Amino acid sequence: MSFSALDISIIGPALLAGVLVLSTHVPLGREVLARGIIFIDLAVAQTAGLGVIAAASLGWDTHGVWAQLAAVTAALAAGLLLTWTERRFEEVQEAIIGALFVLAATGGILLLANHPRGGEELRDLLIGQILWVDVHTLGPAAVVSGVVLALWFAARRALGRTGFYLLFALAVTVSVQLVGIYLVFASLIVPALATRELDERLALPLAFTIGLAGYVAGLLMSTVFDLPTGAVIVWSLAVVAIVAASARRRLSLSRTTATATRER
Repeated sequence: MSFSALDISIIGPALLAGVLVLSTHVPLGREVLARGIIFIDLAVAQTAGLGVIAAASLGWDTHGVWAQLAAVTAALAAGLLLTWTERRFEEVQEAIIGALFVLAATGGILLLANHPRGGEELRDLLIGQILWVDVHTLGPAAVVSGVVLALWFAARRALGRTGFYLLFALAVTVSVQLVGIYLVFASLIVPALATRELDERLALPLAFTIGLAGYVAGLLMSTVFDLPTGAVIVWSLAVVAIVAASARRRLSLSRTTATATRER
């Protein structure tokens, strides 16, 4: 345990990265639950990661422009593919999403099989390196996240199926570069699950608060106890979500009981 490791110059950019991820994933998470395509973010994120791995296998810098273009291209291709499959095979769309995830994951393993740092690259892709986020990457990520949010809230009804998948692919591509695949999935699904029964006007602020609390707690605990940050944040998000959902249900039950008592 070491409180001296709490360095705002490290935790600050990491927390900002988490805020950027939550800003797009909280509203998109509700849509994913509503559509019943829970594992879409894993599939798209893994496909974006496959683009990065392909770039690395060609000797390109994984944080360079060409690797980012490879990630975006792969994710958008996945979005277009899933748009087409939803039109043609809607009844098995979730199964297709799962198959795409497995293919992208194993494709990455094959590409990294003879890479000298293959295991490390794969671990970073899955669990992320949020504590080492470069503050200079947050500006472009913020711009893309702002565009995604503006399009989502201003024109989501007009986007249609194709627009949703492409917008989702763009958001996930940015997020997976910042925090890794596991944390992308947790940020999308866990807050949405905890607030799924609420109206959007109440659900979005509460879901974002749950996500932010999970990130703060996870960053602090991982730093103090020297544990893998992405994994700790995933668990922190789950714990905060469970506590918040339980407290909300107890509050709702007590109000219902109080109302019934007064009516007697």
